[in-house]
Amino acid sequence: GVSFATLRALAKRIGADHALACGLWDTGNTDARCLAALIADPAQLTAATADAWAAATRYHTIIDLVAGVVARAPIALERMAQWVGADEDHVARCGWSVMAQLAQHDGAIADAAFTPYLAVIERRIHDAPNSTREGMNRALIAIGGRSDALAAPAIAAARRIGPVTVDHGDTACETPDAASYIAKTRAHQAQKSARKAPKPAAKKAPAPKPAAKKAP
Repeated sequence: GVSFATLRALAKRIGADHALACGLWDTGNTDARCLAALIADPAQLTAATADAWAAATRYHTIIDLVAGVVARAPIALERMAQWVGADEDHVARCGWSVMAQLAQHDGAIADAAFTPYLAVIERRIHDAPNSTREGMNRALIAIGGRSDALAAPAIAAARRIGPVTVDHGDTACETPDAASYIAKTRAHQAQKSARKAPKPAAKKAPAPKPAAKKAP
């Protein structure tokens, strides 16, 4: 296979080329599909194409790459809402991955749009299929890391959920602890904001008063 670093370098050289992306996808080759997702134009991505790509994907790396394209497209929210409830593991994973991307990078969406999904994650995560379970945990972390307002309910949900186990093929392991990860993310964001905040201007020393004129 082609290394991911090489694919990213190729994508950077090619730029957005939606027609080429669709042609590459249609080859069915894994590396070609990775490159397709990297060069697809979100503005030209239709719901039909997005649905077809999500339905045809089994490899988790391609799932997340497709989610990355969809998250930058005008259809992002509607595809996310449609996919997170899918019965197919890979399609649901794609929906939760879109949610994670939106929570992390789209500040135009109101925080309230993500709040209802915290209860959905808490209720369904332990019974969800393997790949979906990992996508849910990542979405939970992304939602909690988005803002202080979302951090508290997300951390509370993560603590009630407890450890989440995902099978990566050869072994099962616990995913990152969402509660501690969210807390660290918010602390990092607070430090970053503090560094960017303008420093108060130094007070200027008062100008010296003019010397009093002596009487003649």
